[in-house]
This record gives sequence, structure tokens and C-alpha cells, in this order.
Amino acid sequence: MSMRFDEESAAHPNRRSRTTVRYQKRKSMIATIHGDVSCVFERDPAARHRLEVLTTYPGVHAIIGYRIANLLWRGNFRYIARLISYFVRVWTNIDIHPGATIGPRFFIDHGAGVVIGETAEIGANVTLYHGVTLGGTSWSKGKRHPTLEAGVLVGAGAKILGPIVVGAGSRVGANSVVTKNVPPGRSVVGIPAKVVHILKVGQINPYGIDLNHHLIPDPVGKAISSLMERITLLEAQLDETRRNTLAANDRNHQCCDFALESEAKRPVRSVSL
Repeated sequence: MSMRFDEESAAHPNRRSRTTVRYQKRKSMIATIHGDVSCVFERDPAARHRLEVLTTYPGVHAIIGYRIANLLWRGNFRYIARLISYFVRVWTNIDIHPGATIGPRFFIDHGAGVVIGETAEIGANVTLYHGVTLGGTSWSKGKRHPTLEAGVLVGAGAKILGPIVVGAGSRVGANSVVTKNVPPGRSVVGIPAKVVHILKVGQINPYGIDLNHHLIPDPVGKAISSLMERITLLEAQLDETRRNTLAANDRNHQCCDFALESEAKRPVRSVSL
């Protein structure tokens, strides 16, 4: 039987190569989905066992649906891919375009309201929270959605817009709006998002992932605090200037009064004609 298979393979080498490619694609997709499920236990302390994750996590449902739709999309079955994506969105409230590029070990926590556009690119070990949008800012058919490099974490409600790059290991604060490139290893926060310094290093979990995206300063509060300190300093200087002015005026008045008193006490000389 083995000889017969070898003879058929030799007679039809293209058929064998196509079969091998399909098998490798299926194996690769299964391994990728396995990684997507396994990474949940590294980033969500509420996860208890695989059955719970597979049956109750909408983010996992969405990424599995995306993996299947993306395979069809790359196989040029575009309508079926979009149809699967539509049903996944109805089921999970997560909208991932099948044309997006998403790396392994991708996790969407809670998931509600997440939108990922067609030309978005997401690296390995990326984490998104609910309400995140990876949106476009152009009507052109080219690259119009953001790129998230490996290890990026995006807080709840953040919007990352346009063909920008969020560098590896960066963190985006909740409800931030990012419209410019973010250097690797930085944290951004605000509308529009600004690069800020970490107040203190977050506690890295045993898997090397820092989920403490709340440990970022408030740049608006810091600016207001600086203004208040400046106002206090200026008021103190103004009070000191006012006191010095009043003291100088008092000295001038005393000098004038002394001069008038001296003039009044001076005897009047009679002038003889």
C-alpha cells in the first residue's frame, strides 16, 4: 500500500504538495488556537480550567472564529469569511475583520465592543481589554489601521487610529486616543495620548507579562499641580513686594513729616528795610 501511495505521489507530485500544504495549515491553525486558549491562564486569574475558557469566554470565541475566517480569507473565500466574521460579531459583540493579521497568543479580556479593522497587524502576546478600537482614518484601500508589536497591552476603551505603530512592550492607558507612533517600551495616556513615565514598575506575573496598566501618572493632574505651585509662589512674591512697597512709603512719609516739622520749628528771620 505504501508503494502504491508512493507511485501515485510520483505520478501526481502537485496533488501531494497541495495536500501537504493543507495539512500543515490545519496543524498550524490548531497549534495557534491552542496557544490562544493557553495564554488566558497567564493573564486572567479568574480562569480555572479549559472547559470554562472554551465555553464562557467571548474573547476566545472571537479569536477562534477569526482564525477560521482568516484561513478562508487567505484562501480567497472572501464572502464565507465575512459571513463567519458577522456571526461571530453577533455572538460575541467583538468585530474582527478576517483580513486582519493577528499573531499567536492573542487575548481579549471581557471583549465587549472590541473592533479590529481589515489592515490591522497584531504581534505575539498582545492583550486587549473591552471597548478597544483599532480603527482607520482613511478611505484608501491600502494600509489604514494600526500595527501593534509584540507584548503590547491596551486598556479598556482606548482608541488607536490610523496606520501608526505601537512599539513592542508598550502600554496604552484606558480611554486614551492614540494617533501617533509610540516608541517601544513606553506608556501613553490621554486625549490625544502622550508618552508618560511610569510612577513605579508594575509587578510582573510569573509569565513575564505586566498587566498593571493602571500604574501610570495623570499628566493633567500633574500640570494642574504645577500651576498651583507656581501660583502659590507668585502670590508669596507679590505679598513680599507689597510689604516692601508699604514699608518704603511709610519711610518716605516719615521723612516728609520730619522735614515739615523741622521747617516749622525754624525761627523766622526779620528782614530790615
